Amino acid sequence: MDLTPGTAALVIGGDARAAAQVAALLEADAVVTVVAPIATASIEDLAERGLITWHAREAHIADVQSAGIVLTGHADRGAPDQILDVGSVTLVGGGPGDPGLVTVAGRAAIERADVIVTDRLAPLAALAWARPDAEIIDVAKIPGGRSTSQDEINQLLVEHAKAGKNVVRFKGGDNFVFGRGSEELLACLDAGIEARVIPGVSSAIAAPALAGIPVTHRGLTQGFTVISGHVPPGHPESTLDHQALATSGTTIVVLMGVRTLSAICAALVDGGLDPETPAAVIADGTLPSQQVVRATLATIAEAAADLGAPAVAVIGEVADIEGLA
Repeated sequence: MDLTPGTAALVIGGDARAAAQVAALLEADAVVTVVAPIATASIEDLAERGLITWHAREAHIADVQSAGIVLTGHADRGAPDQILDVGSVTLVGGGPGDPGLVTVAGRAAIERADVIVTDRLAPLAALAWARPDAEIIDVAKIPGGRSTSQDEINQLLVEHAKAGKNVVRFKGGDNFVFGRGSEELLACLDAGIEARVIPGVSSAIAAPALAGIPVTHRGLTQGFTVISGHVPPGHPESTLDHQALATSGTTIVVLMGVRTLSAICAALVDGGLDPETPAAVIADGTLPSQQVVRATLATIAEAAADLGAPAVAVIGEVADIEGLA
């Protein structure tokens, strides 16, 4: 979308198509306002993070008059322009957030879909590739906010596929890296539904890369370990050995660790990792709102306290390479 940076943009409507328009406007550096009595969870999340303004009401003529560009989130529904395979599910990894990082195969699947089941971490602007008659279902997945259970998501995929629909499950990153893609694949296969997987670019590698942080670097580290920070060290559901991680000599990449980063860092220090080890947190990686904070293992949790999810933490010497940092 070709706009002058700072253009006042109004989106009327709060559905998933409106969310796609919002994402495209943000990428064009517009100042975005959404007016809709009810908004999808992705729009609500953007508003709560201060990236857009959302007015939960009907649009007024004054809203339109004060905007430099006005878009509506509702597309006209036309007939499909092609004959599609039916009764299948495709799991599409959408990458870290920039729609330009969705694979060619992933885009083709979105363009063919009858139904798209998406959530806040998928690159919303990519929903603009969907057919006008495609049904788009937002299943949220907001930490501490609106969400749809995994069982309900599995049921949605199966039910729509059984109704003869070509279904795409569209999510951020890669389906099989803390994406619960394997659970969705099993649910489909157990129900006798044809299913396939289109891998996506993982934020574990892409977000650090765009912040100038390689997860490996000759002479510094010969490997990297990706861990989930969904639960803190010592939690009954945690299966990680943080002492082993501390002595592994690999770069440590933490996904879903915004709330637990302080506890994770403390456990690594207790396990023997030098508190002065370089560390960084990348929030909203690959998006116009990307933020990067660099510090040390001992101080990164406090330094990045104002950053929200989604964020990736990197712990290791690679976070402070001269010429890249």
